[in-house]
Amino acid sequence: MTHLRGVKPALTPDRDPLAKAPRAPEWMTLEARAEWKRIMPRLIADRIITKADLTGVENYCVATGRVREIEAQFRLTGLEKTLFGMQNRAMQTARQLAAEYGLSPVSRARVGSAANDDDGDDNPLAVK
Repeated sequence: MTHLRGVKPALTPDRDPLAKAPRAPEWMTLEARAEWKRIMPRLIADRIITKADLTGVENYCVATGRVREIEAQFRLTGLEKTLFGMQNRAMQTARQLAAEYGLSPVSRARVGSAANDDDGDDNPLAVK
């Protein structure tokens, strides 16, 4: 068995992906629901998520919504050290979860490269 420390496997379409985006959960804030509506069409089209993945997608949307809510608070009250720390942690969480679902440039490349591995070119001298 090869250990791939720090190397993420390529994202591939799942065996049982969702075919239709479920509605955003009612308990989400407006900002989180807006993010859900923004990303869900992409996740469905890429055939990346299943019903089992929805909690992770919810967490991503909540973290992203929290970043936006805190930024709005900064506009009203100015920069507050405690809120800045909360926003920073929410940004880190959102970035990590985005990578899990192909929502960052690098992870989108992983999705694309997994889908394009068999290009039909049988040239043994081709560089891949």
